[in-house]
Amino acid sequence: MMKLNYAGGSVEVGDDVAGVVMEYAHALADVGKSDLVRIPVTSDQGTRGIAHLLIGPSSELMASPIDDNDIDLSDPPLLEELRGKIARLQPHRPVSGEPYSVDDGGDF
Repeated sequence: MMKLNYAGGSVEVGDDVAGVVMEYAHALADVGKSDLVRIPVTSDQGTRGIAHLLIGPSSELMASPIDDNDIDLSDPPLLEELRGKIARLQPHRPVSGEPYSVDDGGDF
């Protein structure tokens, strides 16, 4: 479990969710964009709930470990979605289907 500090408040989230939210915030900051994400959290009453976070270039997030409260806060579809968004924000590099090789014996 992690405590995700955000905008003067905090929410309790799973380790994997905290990690991917931090990565996504970093990727968004690199390109000067923002996004609204919905993440599973522990509510004030100790039950599973959903938090809405607006993250972007000016987001100041901090994640720190806390004691586990035995509530399942994993969300594999969310992790896959955010990892896809992170990948789409990365610079595209050309990929060739053929490996590059140097022919030492040919004419130029």
